[in-house]
Amino acid sequence: MTSALVFESQQFQLSIDVEIAVPVFNEERALSASILRLHAYLSEHFPLTWLITIADNASTDRTWAVACRLTQELDGVRAVRLEQKGRGGALRAVWSQSHAAVVAYMDVDLSTDLAALLPLVAPLLSGHSEVAIGSRLARGAVVVRGAQRELISRAYNLILNYALASSFSDAQCGFKAVRADVARGLLPLIMDNGWFFDTELLVLAERNGLRIHEVPVDWIDDPDSRVDVVSTAVNDLRGVTRMLRAAPSGRGVLPAWSERADDRDTQRSGHGPNRTSGELTRQALRFARIGAVSTVMFAVLFTALYGLVGPFLADTVALTVCGAANLAANRRFTFSVHGRTARARHYMLGTVVGVLPLLTTLTALAALKAIGGSGLGVDLSVVTGANLAATAGRFILLRRWVFKDRARFPCAIERP
Repeated sequence: MTSALVFESQQFQLSIDVEIAVPVFNEERALSASILRLHAYLSEHFPLTWLITIADNASTDRTWAVACRLTQELDGVRAVRLEQKGRGGALRAVWSQSHAAVVAYMDVDLSTDLAALLPLVAPLLSGHSEVAIGSRLARGAVVVRGAQRELISRAYNLILNYALASSFSDAQCGFKAVRADVARGLLPLIMDNGWFFDTELLVLAERNGLRIHEVPVDWIDDPDSRVDVVSTAVNDLRGVTRMLRAAPSGRGVLPAWSERADDRDTQRSGHGPNRTSGELTRQALRFARIGAVSTVMFAVLFTALYGLVGPFLADTVALTVCGAANLAANRRFTFSVHGRTARARHYMLGTVVGVLPLLTTLTALAALKAIGGSGLGVDLSVVTGANLAATAGRFILLRRWVFKDRARFPCAIERP
């Protein structure tokens, strides 16, 4: 449990409509102006009762001092000091202790237009939905940001859509709200305390049959963002892989969803994927869809690492990460293998199969360098082409070697 020191300048009513958490880490320059702007908007335009909670997660600058001063100067503002860094941990601490009907959060840069706040929380208070998110990718959203972050955002949400079968459009927009009773049920199930907290919250909400309301937002990128894109992307992909492995076992979800999942899988049982040409076609289509997402994910990682470690190591790291996620996704969705059934064998043989695209792409890069080719665009095109060339062979090996025993345990779910 993350310990916290709470500083409050006044007594707050025990029952309010919305508590808005603003997680911060080393934001002494931006904090005061942002909270003053948010406070002014809520005071003048927001028709519900509210409370702002500044959640300082282990800042090492004067952020905590600024937060304490703001609680003295402004009504309806409190501050919480946490000893451990992590946005997810900060939200967990604030939301779990809230007395509000709805708990929400927004990033301190206030990149999202505050006019979207009432449309965000209204469906939760009315009972229409249990979770609400601001979306930069929904129709009607107006977004101003660089091409690199736009590509990474879209690639990440595509990965979620295909790998975790999610239907929400934007997992990481820093503008979300949850009905407080729902939050108290989901928080113990969320394992991540960092940036992946948002994604895990939404995936678990969907798996439990909760309704997620999306609000298209106007959003302007913060040029002073402190987010390390590469490390965040790697940690997010690890989180996706963890959730992909946990889903079939029923871990991390409420019992009601597990029972529905068991019912669906029981209805499908007895139809092994290697028995009909129709199933072969469906497998090939699923494999192709997962491959398309993996290709985008590879391009993002290769591009991010290229200038840091060079083409050969960038290719190796990107293919290793994407190959692991691709194997897990194909095991779950293409070949319908759940739980721990022959898992060790599948991952061992799948790792061997993963050497094929790695050798193919490294050979292509070496040949390119030998003839004097260079540059990110050329290298990315060559390794992508080489990877695609190995795809057919990889599918055959997965189907006829790695998952050849699949017909003996169709759609089985094993409990841990």
